[in-house]
Amino acid sequence: MATAGRRGASSPRELTRMGDRISFVYLERCIVHREDNAITAEDADGIIHIPAATIGTLLLGPGTRVTHQAMAVLADCGAGVVWVGERGVRFYSGGRSLNRSSALVEAQAAKWANRRTRLEVAREMYRMRFPDENPDGLTRHELLGREGRRVKECYRAHAARVGVPWNGRIYTPGSFDSGDPVNQAITAAAQCMYGIAQTTIHALGCAPGLGFIHSGHELAFVLDIADLYKTEIAIPIAFGVAAESPEDVGPRTRRAIRDHVNEINLLRRCVNDIKHLLLPDAEGGDPTGDDYDRVTLQSDHGEVASGRNYAGHDFYEVEW
Repeated sequence: MATAGRRGASSPRELTRMGDRISFVYLERCIVHREDNAITAEDADGIIHIPAATIGTLLLGPGTRVTHQAMAVLADCGAGVVWVGERGVRFYSGGRSLNRSSALVEAQAAKWANRRTRLEVAREMYRMRFPDENPDGLTRHELLGREGRRVKECYRAHAARVGVPWNGRIYTPGSFDSGDPVNQAITAAAQCMYGIAQTTIHALGCAPGLGFIHSGHELAFVLDIADLYKTEIAIPIAFGVAAESPEDVGPRTRRAIRDHVNEINLLRRCVNDIKHLLLPDAEGGDPTGDDYDRVTLQSDHGEVASGRNYAGHDFYEVEW
């Protein structure tokens, strides 16, 4: 068997599209290794094999050890890897982008750099979250105010639905235990959504720091995308889990999120939502060309083919 260092990188056509992958796989108290193009998880009960190319995000819980070769195959397959603590989920590393095209990140940068289009994307995000409202013409301040009111209403509605007391969102960064069981469940659900959003953004080759609502943070766009599903998925599940029992709300919330996002195929939806926001005019086709390699050069008159020397060439004679 060839060593990991001698294997070539997988071609785009060999990799499973992000929307067709398992949202995330959680492992704990085991040794994660590699066999061919699968990862193996070994514990006292034996060994299981998991095809690496089918994983969206691998969650490594307490007591896990992972080998260099396992990380190499996960990176080659574009799978996200998240080390999970006892009290939450955090995204610490990821593989290469699954998307060979720069169309999405170029569109993201272009829309982000223009104040008008940046606001248009922010309004579309609000429209996706609350389709019963029309945000056209709203300023950023008005968007933030309406979003805040809608989220507060969502908290109160689900507290009444499951019959638990609600005294407001209380969360101290770095202190999971500072809140009551409902707030702990909301925090755990939010962290899961952040991991899913970041893995999808990374797989599509977008820039996690170029946000349209959030700003000033390396994960601003991650927060933007995760918030698309806050009131629909994260908050209802968190309140439901907390109402069942105040014990182990973190792990139970993560399992509930996992089961639900697999059921509704959230990864595929997340991919489509990002493409809709960044390249709305190209929907219906494959605007990103993520299944093949295409490299061009930029000139003063448009894009030209790469792999050739243009010294002394008259660009006005080039057919664009």
